[in-house]
Amino acid sequence: MPRLERLTAAHASAVLEFERAEREWFARWVPDRGDPYFTAEGFAERHAALMAEQDAGACRFHVLLDDDGHTVLGRFNLMDIVAGEDVELGYRLARLATGRGLATAAVREVCALARASLGLSRVWADTAARNTASRAVLARAGFGPGVPVDRAGEPVLRHVRWL
Repeated sequence: MPRLERLTAAHASAVLEFERAEREWFARWVPDRGDPYFTAEGFAERHAALMAEQDAGACRFHVLLDDDGHTVLGRFNLMDIVAGEDVELGYRLARLATGRGLATAAVREVCALARASLGLSRVWADTAARNTASRAVLARAGFGPGVPVDRAGEPVLRHVRWL
């Protein structure tokens, strides 16, 4: 059974493999991260920065691992934590892992962690209007319908879940 784990430095190579394998799939829904991100050096720098953010308490990153305990199926991140208040949820799931309820289960679990271990009262997530699958995951996980907002010049739908 797939399981959610807090991201560690030990996950770096598996996460890079996941990101490389799913790059084209993710680019259909979110802006591509650019070629430097997918190099060993560029990814190592970014992963170290994420670990520093997590150690500082600003973010909490998770990976969804397959039954083998090594293959990354998805990433579920809580970003820009505002103590006692809210956090942004971001996630991505491998194409072959879709349609099995894994994203919904992981989003629910991350929301429970946000409440129990971080004491947060609200989680929000932005989606593209055309990303119906992601919007459905959020709805099944207890988020309200998306409200149009402008994010860095791009129109998105903001979904909110009160914890």
